Amino acid sequence: MIVTLIVACEVAFWVLLAAGLGVRYGLRMPRTGLALLLCEPLLEVVLLVVAAIDLKHGGRADWRHGLAAVYIGCTVGLGHATIRWADARVAHRFAGGPPPVRPPRHGRARAVHEWRVAARWILACVVALALLQAAIWYVGADGDTGSLRAWQLRMVWLIGVNVVIAGSYTLFPKRERERAR
Repeated sequence: MIVTLIVACEVAFWVLLAAGLGVRYGLRMPRTGLALLLCEPLLEVVLLVVAAIDLKHGGRADWRHGLAAVYIGCTVGLGHATIRWADARVAHRFAGGPPPVRPPRHGRARAVHEWRVAARWILACVVALALLQAAIWYVGADGDTGSLRAWQLRMVWLIGVNVVIAGSYTLFPKRERERAR
């Protein structure tokens, strides 16, 4: 049931995003579109409550509960950037907005961009780690929390990967090629 709810939340995220942007730009109702976009966090609240209820009523803490925590963390860390990304493209395509800003390709500006991306992923992982730890405490010492701890290890690993990637752009910045004249 939890995996089905996670899939439903993901589908609902994209449906709300499309509906919000459609109302915002297609029907030219920016406040109503914004209201639809602001409904998205309610999906994560529902998922969190259902996962907690499942654990409370004797559900075994397993990979599904870990996946729910990771999904919520990713939505918190990456959801706003995804909405901004889609909004910029829809505004440009359908409302005459400026072209979306492309990430810088070279030098310090690219390194700063990569650290911002890493910060979003680190936020997602930290939120997931906190939710996973809360679930471990909620289950208590009597329950089997091995799969939740495995998810925590994956989140720490993901933080490390993002730091290494962003750090590589800082230590070894891409240089702009000289143009042949």
